[in-house]
Amino acid sequence: MKLYLKPNAALWQPERYHYAAEQMMLTLFPGEKPEYPAGPPHTLEEGPFARFSLSLDGEEGVLEALVQWQGAQARGEQHFPAGELTESPQAVYHTIQHALKLAFYQAGITLLGQEPPWGALTGVRPVKLPTRAMAAGASPAQAQRELEEEYRVSPQRAKLAVDCAKASLAAQRSLGEGEVSIYIGIPFCPTRCAYCSFVSADVGRTLKLVDPYVEALEEEIDAMGRLLRELGLSVRSFYMGGGTPTTLSPAQLENLLGRCHQVLPLEGCTEYTVEAGRPDTITKEKLEVLKSQGIGRISINPQTLEDPVLQAIGRRHTAQDILEAYAVAREVGFSSINMDLIAGLPLDSFEGFRRSLEGVMALCPENITVHTLALKKGSTLMERGGAMPSGEETAHMLDFSRETLSAGGYLPYYLYRQKYMSGSLENVGWAKPGTESLYNIVMMEELHTVISLGGGGVTKLIEPKSGKILRLTNPKYPHDYLSSREKLAQQREEIAVFFTP
Repeated sequence: MKLYLKPNAALWQPERYHYAAEQMMLTLFPGEKPEYPAGPPHTLEEGPFARFSLSLDGEEGVLEALVQWQGAQARGEQHFPAGELTESPQAVYHTIQHALKLAFYQAGITLLGQEPPWGALTGVRPVKLPTRAMAAGASPAQAQRELEEEYRVSPQRAKLAVDCAKASLAAQRSLGEGEVSIYIGIPFCPTRCAYCSFVSADVGRTLKLVDPYVEALEEEIDAMGRLLRELGLSVRSFYMGGGTPTTLSPAQLENLLGRCHQVLPLEGCTEYTVEAGRPDTITKEKLEVLKSQGIGRISINPQTLEDPVLQAIGRRHTAQDILEAYAVAREVGFSSINMDLIAGLPLDSFEGFRRSLEGVMALCPENITVHTLALKKGSTLMERGGAMPSGEETAHMLDFSRETLSAGGYLPYYLYRQKYMSGSLENVGWAKPGTESLYNIVMMEELHTVISLGGGGVTKLIEPKSGKILRLTNPKYPHDYLSSREKLAQQREEIAVFFTP
């Protein structure tokens, strides 16, 4: 889709708003890619386009969008007080960005004849809006009404966001000063799933990297442990993910977790999670190691209980293997288990998803996370395509999961969205009351610092009072991580500066 933002030097710098235009374009027309033609628009232009202009009409600012789609055109206008264009640069940016999105949205839904479930809301973290509103004194009903009226969010999605905002505020109240969370990345898997774009290596091809990777990771853990203690910081939640951490051997897991207990300031840690993830990596011996090392919460992630779908996504295990791994975890004594499902997988259907969800709920895990398939760059599905459920069928799956999990006593506690997500839907974490994962909330809602160790992680240094966020990206691939000790040392220096008054 061609995007034209008409320059007006006295009022705005259009290039600052390219991202806002692209976000709304992806929401309304997910198959389109943005283009920015060099010249002015043609009078009789063919193909999809959106033209934006900003002007003053007396004491009002007016942002207009003219959108063409499938041969038809529609206009949208958003009015705001002209005085808002004389405020701080940041305030002006937010005013224009909001107006551009809503004007684009008005024109787009006129052409489409329907509204997306999240309305005009774009971005990964829709829960932040009701969280801010409720923290400022709004009631849950008022926060929900703002989402529905101002952003055109459907009542069902608005309620989801408000319920998750309640969990976010409760988590925020529980956090103490000087607390951080730790993420340990294990970027290895037995095979790569077709939908996955995470940085992970097939152990069958990279077995020689596992031992040196674990050794380098332990060195980084040692250095970070010393730094955190010097800074007077303590770890509130601990999360080991990947990849698939249980790709490691029992001895490697025991040594790695033992090192964490020895050197990290875990004395006040209240939550220890390890993604056991795939059942083809789970053994009783590994689970016993995790239990002996204080891990209280694990994930066993089927994604589906339909064997043909498992084969289609590149899993080398069956649904029965998932059930057996879950039984062993309960036998070992784990009382907090999360299970993931994905709506919209290739070869799946509403009936298949229904069977998967009901099968997982029959096991009574404490947490169930329902993801919507997102076609990610670098994934096999993105490169090769394949037969997948429509956005409408995927939405039906999500609606069914929301109603069924709510009726089963689960509450939504964290939520996020992604680009290229089927049906412009969402991922939702559901929990039995009192079993919510603190790490998932603080990571997704950016409530406090999360320090990432290992390959592929991103450290987010967060100053809660000012909202300042500094991101530090670790090397992506195992072989890059092994040659990046100098970069990791520099990042530790940045962490020290961030926390030093």
